[in-house]
Amino acid sequence: MCPLWLLTLLLALSQALPFEQKGFWDFTLDDGLLMMNDEEASGSDTTSGVPDLDSVTPTFSAMCPFGCHCHLRVVQCSDLGLKTVPKEISPDTTLLDLQNNDISELRKDDFKGLQHLYALVLVNNKISKIHEKAFSPLRKLQKLYISKNHLVEIPPNMPSSLVELRIHDNRIRKVPKGVFSGLRNMNCIEMGGNPLENSGFEPGAFDGLKLNYLRISEAKLTGIPKDLPETLNELHLDHNKIQAIELEDLLRYSKLYRLGLGHNQIRMIENGSLSFLPTLRELHLDNNKLSRVPAGLPDLKLLKVVYLHSNNITKVGINDFCPMGFGVKRAYYNGISLFNNPVPYWEVQPATFRCVTDRLAIQFGNYKK
Repeated sequence: MCPLWLLTLLLALSQALPFEQKGFWDFTLDDGLLMMNDEEASGSDTTSGVPDLDSVTPTFSAMCPFGCHCHLRVVQCSDLGLKTVPKEISPDTTLLDLQNNDISELRKDDFKGLQHLYALVLVNNKISKIHEKAFSPLRKLQKLYISKNHLVEIPPNMPSSLVELRIHDNRIRKVPKGVFSGLRNMNCIEMGGNPLENSGFEPGAFDGLKLNYLRISEAKLTGIPKDLPETLNELHLDHNKIQAIELEDLLRYSKLYRLGLGHNQIRMIENGSLSFLPTLRELHLDNNKLSRVPAGLPDLKLLKVVYLHSNNITKVGINDFCPMGFGVKRAYYNGISLFNNPVPYWEVQPATFRCVTDRLAIQFGNYKK
């Protein structure tokens, strides 16, 4: 059972993401710590969720680095201007918070003896170099948050116990084959905000991973990357330069239930592309350059939310969203956004939204040339 004080600490530092992730404890994309509270895409019972802190034999050590705050098994050393990882960290520590410092390098013995560490927070430092054996002692590490640093490559030899990796807002340009080798428990990777192009992903870069969640937002992608894990439930590629969705782009992602493609330059979605996503529940295509509603939406029986606002859509047909006839769609829409499109809304027939739960779920209007 996780102590109440630990839950209070994590919740007090929480901050929401653009999309709510499923079933993970998540430290911030920006400044603090975020707790993920949806259970739909949780990983296996043995690797996700809060660790059983009571199973760790306590040392009741009085060790605490100078200037840090230590309570039970949490060591908080954030915002101290540290140049290196501090010494004298108790070996029974489960959460080590080193964010918002000036650490530039992770050395071989920086985490020596921390075999019980569950979460390591290194967000917003100046880390550019990581020794190949820096993470070797961390045999129980599940959460590694190393975003907003100066890394040019994905860290080598990460612990096989790792479940979640947050490495966004670095300087990574390449994802080589084998970099995730042995990470069989990994189910969440956040790597947006890196200058990644499609050519930066080597064939087989994600081999062996069984991810539920992947975000490569705010990069330099011009298309959907090839050979991403087939196990994905959520894929977020918003804020890139993707121009089209071709037929084979989504072929292998039949388990997706949330697809984020907002804030791209998409003009065309090839007919039949969406038919490979039978379990899709939420589709984000806002802030693109689409001139019509994508074909195939009525065939997505579980689709409930579609964001199409801020495009160039000029017409909405009576069968663009709902299947013809009754009893075909298993889940009614509870959100369709079409605002900020040059659609003459007065010409849209009411029957167009016959499979929407409530008229308030439809967002129209506010178009400006």
